[in-house]
Amino acid sequence: MSVDSTSVPLSILDLAPIGHDETPGQSFTNSVALAQAAERTGYQRVWYAEHHNMPVIASSATSVLIAHIAAHTSTIRLGAGGVMLPNHSPLTIAEQFGTLESLHPGRIDLGLGRAPGGDRAIFDALRRDPGASEQFPQDVLELQAYLGSESRVASVNAYPGKDANVPLYILGSSLFGAQLAAALGLPYAFASHFAPDALHEAVALYRRDFTPSKQLDHPYVIAGANVFAADTTADAGAQFEAARRRRVRGMIARNQAGIEYTDAQIDDFLTTPAGANIANMMRHTAIGTPEEVAVFLADFALEAQADELIVAHGALNVADRLRSVELAAPAS
Repeated sequence: MSVDSTSVPLSILDLAPIGHDETPGQSFTNSVALAQAAERTGYQRVWYAEHHNMPVIASSATSVLIAHIAAHTSTIRLGAGGVMLPNHSPLTIAEQFGTLESLHPGRIDLGLGRAPGGDRAIFDALRRDPGASEQFPQDVLELQAYLGSESRVASVNAYPGKDANVPLYILGSSLFGAQLAAALGLPYAFASHFAPDALHEAVALYRRDFTPSKQLDHPYVIAGANVFAADTTADAGAQFEAARRRRVRGMIARNQAGIEYTDAQIDDFLTTPAGANIANMMRHTAIGTPEEVAVFLADFALEAQADELIVAHGALNVADRLRSVELAAPAS
């Protein structure tokens, strides 16, 4: 059985992880290999998310990374999943993605989120006001206009950017993004790969309230999931456990720097209420052989009422991650 059975396109969210003893440069080399594998095996698109102040994620300069990956691939769509718009002026993002679209016509997506992409200190470091998040709907409209034919700001246009018509996507993990995407008639991508709780309510609201727009005449939902595909169920399970332990360690380390926890201690922590809350973040995770992963994704697409799935291949080892990409691919 192949994930083609879902009749739903399959895409990838690459978090550009920096592995143990790896440099950011090695992470980017790995991301190129992953995008090339995705292109070769039939994935729809690969997106990269803006994160800041996170030592294990290398995708902070999202547009620069997209440009690098695009130069090493030929056909697959690439984009931001997403740019955290409160961190930037809409004009700057229009110019960046207008440049990308000019360099790689018809291959660029622009997903937009309203979170800072890090902790609250990020706003100060970026010289941004935390209140910028409240301007997100207006900023989306301003950005959309810069990428279209008529700016909303007198005497200001984006060059490159004007008439680029880069497709916009609203990202979210709550009802706010669903409401905004519906009101603006834009595709909606839900971050159910790490924030699953509001998935069904948000998708239902979005579909109910959707208003057609110039970009989109019907609702379009992308739902996120994690994938650990391997040649055996046991191997996939071991990869998942290792990745989950690393996530838990990273979250605990924010408040308890310098303390090293054993695997057994992490596993014990996962049995506590606080640990269960962290484990719940990865609730929508496909683990197993290609057949097992295909069944999970088919069921999840139906459950989420998704028009497309975007999956994060979470194996810590790059060879395992690339193998997971190939085993779970639409063309497998």
